[in-house]
Amino acid sequence: MSVNVYWEDVEVGQEITNWSRKTDFMHWNRYAAVNDEFVYIHMDDVAGRAALNEQGAFGMGNLRFAYLHNMLRDWAGDEVQVRKLGCQYRAINQKDDVLTCVATIVAKRVENGEHLVDLTVDVKNQEGQSTAPGEATVALPSRNGD
Repeated sequence: MSVNVYWEDVEVGQEITNWSRKTDFMHWNRYAAVNDEFVYIHMDDVAGRAALNEQGAFGMGNLRFAYLHNMLRDWAGDEVQVRKLGCQYRAINQKDDVLTCVATIVAKRVENGEHLVDLTVDVKNQEGQSTAPGEATVALPSRNGD
């Protein structure tokens, strides 16, 4: 069992540990292979430009969603239960962008015996632009074992 944080250790207003990745064709290709998402607009610059974008191929929205999961698990540990995670895709992710997942705790409560933490989440690019704002709720272990 790997626990990085307990419910008693977090406070409203606390920012959790950021998670970053430079996205490049290798990362997109790996994600596409696992998810069978070989879509031309994400793999081919000509197709990406033709679709909506002057810069070329652009990243998958769901990859940013996966990055948010990575951030939550890296912060809380293997025992975290992600109860809710949602985001809106507000900007295109370009090849070689550095994406940083951020989150702030906005509430904590005990509900139906679970120790829950609500967070605002986002994926920001290297310019600090919000690309995928959203919300998450995670169930953390308690030091009391209840």
